[in-house]
Amino acid sequence: MKLLITQTLPDAVEAALAQRFDTQFRAGPPMTADEAREALQNYDMILATLGDQFTADAFQGEVRCKMLANFGVGYNHIDVQAAKAAGVLVSNTPGAVTDATADIALTLILMTARRASEGEAMLRKGDWTGWAPTQLLGLHVSGKTLGVIGMGRIGKAVAKRCHFGFGMNVVCYNRSEVLEFEVPCHQLDSVQEVLEFADVVVLALPATPATRHLIGAEALAQMQSHAILINIARGDIVDEAALIEALQNRQIAGAGLDVFEHEPRIPQALIDLSNCSLLPHLGTAALEVRDSMGFMAMDNLIAFAAGNSLPNAI
Repeated sequence: MKLLITQTLPDAVEAALAQRFDTQFRAGPPMTADEAREALQNYDMILATLGDQFTADAFQGEVRCKMLANFGVGYNHIDVQAAKAAGVLVSNTPGAVTDATADIALTLILMTARRASEGEAMLRKGDWTGWAPTQLLGLHVSGKTLGVIGMGRIGKAVAKRCHFGFGMNVVCYNRSEVLEFEVPCHQLDSVQEVLEFADVVVLALPATPATRHLIGAEALAQMQSHAILINIARGDIVDEAALIEALQNRQIAGAGLDVFEHEPRIPQALIDLSNCSLLPHLGTAALEVRDSMGFMAMDNLIAFAAGNSLPNAI
């Protein structure tokens, strides 16, 4: 079967795929919808990555491809319903990304709460004049309340780290009842309640049409003035314009973002904010994690080629 890899993957993954399939490797930026449509017409299987525009339009017309393996757990760049209507199976890579993404949440919590980005910028500019009792006073994380919105694998991993590492109390919102927690946690009835109670709010929910701009001006107004917002999920869950205004007005103390509404474009106003810690979507950026993601995607491709059920079907 003819396979297209849409972006460069770790060497070990590419070598294994090349050995298994008739593989075409593509290098460059994410695929446009037109490029995605052409790929769907010319390949039996595609290993897609974040940013590739497999929109509903891409599935119009003749579709040769019958298997779309996503490199990652999030798949808001793929119109799954359009894919299924065109007879294309879709898989993702849950589990492989959990710990690494939770680690980035902790990175952003500490960077933002303790104003580490501001401190580093001060040093690099040569503005630091020495230790002072009231310099860059931030939020003491230990013993505070963590609010997790989206209590799936990643949300639970964040809660576990915060509870055992910093003695944080945990509250959460999840659209369905969470049957098992790994740490003491109160599941609240609404996003609003989490925003009102938490000192640190972490977004760990999937991006869907229903969650777009879930965190907008009204939601941000519910947060405490000393609270911080962390987004490790998907950028369009947050209304960036509303967040910029809230940060500029010091309505909330800070934000830590690993994802953005229009990646890779980031508003200059967001970049200019000293109370916003920014990372370039580093959630799973560790070689062993990316290897695991690649091999999990490959397992789904192998299963499809053998006529078996997909291990991680969406």
